[in-house]
Amino acid sequence: MSSEFDPVSEQLQAYNTGDLERFLACYASGCVVDDGAGNRLLTGLAEMRPRYDALFKSSPNLHCEIIHRTRIGHYVIDEERIAGRVPAMSHAVVINRVKDGLIEHVRFLREID
Repeated sequence: MSSEFDPVSEQLQAYNTGDLERFLACYASGCVVDDGAGNRLLTGLAEMRPRYDALFKSSPNLHCEIIHRTRIGHYVIDEERIAGRVPAMSHAVVINRVKDGLIEHVRFLREID
């Protein structure tokens, strides 16, 4: 087993505990977050911080479970089941691109309840 930092696994653990600083530490400062159609949702930690801070505060029972994870090159693709999220979202596929040990791009394909 590698002791190398895995930002995708680390951000999932931080997400499940609502640890904002640990969560954000997994992302490059200029990280781009898009929806499935390629529409920009967030750019950079300055935009991510208030969005995820509000999510963690409004969703004390937030929990994400990985159904399936695929790694190929710089990409980590997770199929997720999400519980306790406000606003509700129960199923998503997240495509993370990792560069220099941090997540630099995220694409969310999601189903909203």
